[in-house]
Amino acid sequence: MKIFFAVCFLFITTVCFSQTKPGLKLWYNQPSGTTWENALPIGNGRLGAMVYGNVEKEIIQLNEHTVWSGGPNRNDNPMALDSLARIRQLIFAGKQKEAEKIANQAIITKKSHGQMFQPVGNLQLAFAGHGTYSDYYRELDIEKAVTKTSYTVNGVTYTREALASFPDRVVVMRLTASKPGSLSFNASFTKPLPKTVVQTTAAKELTTTGTTMDHDGVKGLVNFKGIARIKLDGGRLQPTTPRSLLKMLIPPPFIFPLPPTLTITTM
Repeated sequence: MKIFFAVCFLFITTVCFSQTKPGLKLWYNQPSGTTWENALPIGNGRLGAMVYGNVEKEIIQLNEHTVWSGGPNRNDNPMALDSLARIRQLIFAGKQKEAEKIANQAIITKKSHGQMFQPVGNLQLAFAGHGTYSDYYRELDIEKAVTKTSYTVNGVTYTREALASFPDRVVVMRLTASKPGSLSFNASFTKPLPKTVVQTTAAKELTTTGTTMDHDGVKGLVNFKGIARIKLDGGRLQPTTPRSLLKMLIPPPFIFPLPPTLTITTM
């Protein structure tokens, strides 16, 4: 049985290149828990994700490189140009302290000193009955930029692989189980920003739409939208309540993209 996730956010893409030696991997024999520094990063220069590799509740933190607090603004000091000549004179005259005092008043900004990079949200995958497991392993293949998590529950081996594709502009996760019909879980998308709406469209797409936060006196004006398009190979897709849930009753094999909020069961 296989499951595929993909999520795309509607922004301009940047290019990121890296060079690594073949065969390099980071590997661990325990999950990340809730510690962000323990999660494994993937990205394509525009989209990024931190994969925690937890068993019962997987966490995939998502971000996009233009999702920042605030919005377009000027934070220059209007007194700077008129004061520059005097500051130079004082410096050349050896009066550094006096020059520094004027610079602090006339050049240093009086408002916004910068904005914050903000997360789009966390995709959480909850696997009921996976509290007791064995043979746990997770890794980040640095050469391939792919994360992998595997473990065994009741004789069934579960594997998750994730990557961020540059040409396809998506973050993808594939979930597999060694025994058909064994993969069943609930997926939900958290909303860390207050101005965010998660909903299901008439085309049975899941969207997360929001605006970034105000910060340092600058109003949040960066709008973002993530779209999850679901493709099934067998089974059916059914929007349900509460919130924006999609209930998926799917016999293996099946394929669907990374959703903000989903409930998945197998037949």
